[in-house]
Amino acid sequence: MIAKMGKGENLYGAISYNQKKIDSENGQVLLLNRIPETLDNTYSTSYLHQCFEPYLSANIKTEKPVRHISLNPDPADRVSDGQFVKMAQEYMERMGYGNQPYIVFKHTDIERTHIHIVTVCVGLDGKKLPDSYDHPRSMAICRDLEQTYNLIPATEKQRTGNEQVFRLVDYRAGDVKSQIASVVRHLPKYYGYASLGAYNALLSLFNITAEEVKGELHGQPKNGLVYFALNEQGEKASNPFKASLFGKQAGLDELQNQFAQAKEKMKADPTRAVLKSTIEVAMHTATNEVDFKKQLLEQGINAVVRRNDEGRIYGMTFIDHESRTVWNGSALGKNLSANVFNDWWNEQAVGQRQEAEKTSAQNQSSTTGNTVEKEEAHALFNFLNKEQPTDDLWIDGLGGLLPEVQGEDYEEQAFANRMKKKKKHRKRGRQK
Repeated sequence: MIAKMGKGENLYGAISYNQKKIDSENGQVLLLNRIPETLDNTYSTSYLHQCFEPYLSANIKTEKPVRHISLNPDPADRVSDGQFVKMAQEYMERMGYGNQPYIVFKHTDIERTHIHIVTVCVGLDGKKLPDSYDHPRSMAICRDLEQTYNLIPATEKQRTGNEQVFRLVDYRAGDVKSQIASVVRHLPKYYGYASLGAYNALLSLFNITAEEVKGELHGQPKNGLVYFALNEQGEKASNPFKASLFGKQAGLDELQNQFAQAKEKMKADPTRAVLKSTIEVAMHTATNEVDFKKQLLEQGINAVVRRNDEGRIYGMTFIDHESRTVWNGSALGKNLSANVFNDWWNEQAVGQRQEAEKTSAQNQSSTTGNTVEKEEAHALFNFLNKEQPTDDLWIDGLGGLLPEVQGEDYEEQAFANRMKKKKKHRKRGRQK
């Protein structure tokens, strides 16, 4: 079992995220701790938020008082509601939150049935609860719960040996081809995206972009794809790499097949409605673009904004890391299209871009171009990494590593295959 723990300031958003699961019949409240129950056992976001108000009002100086935790057994585990309640109670007691108000939500919208717990880390005296070494303590508790409830240990799913972690591409570090390969070879195994724009939005989180190229070969039109590494400003920072270097799945033909399959699957995906509602909540509670992105990050969603040279937004893409799907805003709803966000942020964006030009690169929070908060965005992919602290986000390791890719040259393999075919043709010719 894996525990994800996030620390933030948007309590309303955390509760609303879980309430939307209930509203879409993909969740339920399993337990209320130190929160009064209602007569009909139904709970609104406003009611639950109000129950935490005394703790938030008493808060002295804790910047991120909200804790959003999820406990995730293996998909093969069969855990009853009663067991989920007991696990949540033991986990919260041992983490030091036993006397705090908290809500336990059960989510059933994906194959991996799991629970979310929303609480605050400040007491009625306004002081912060001790949280030193909370990630190692959380991991230790999970190992004990696995034994107590006979769950599949998460550590058994991790591989050992010579492995390369799924990580950001650094064009300065050298061997850019292998860095790009470690990303593009494996994204299709984990994420669904229905267009090249959506694919590029996902790649941009790793400092990569893919560009379609067109030409002719022997008089016949030929389309292909090349990949580039990007710098911190989202600009091309490497030579182009042909898709054939990274295998068939990275090429345009195979990607178009993936787009078609994903588009059909996403039509009936219940994630769409939940994601749409979550984004709408952030739109109503965020004060600006930076705050909007931050709120979504706290809920495991990346918002990738694409602007043209004049600064106009022409694309809004949302990456839901829990369902691992990538959505264009217009596909979720007309109210989430690029034009809506462009009108909303237009005046703010102008001011922010002017201010960003005056600041140093280290303090940039610009929302221009394809720039995103790289470090935070990449932390959302830690489900592919070894378990490690990610205190500021509630997306944590789900185990599993990617294999080493150095030394593999798919273009060379393709050449070898072509040579084998030529040899066969020549052999048949001699027999004649």
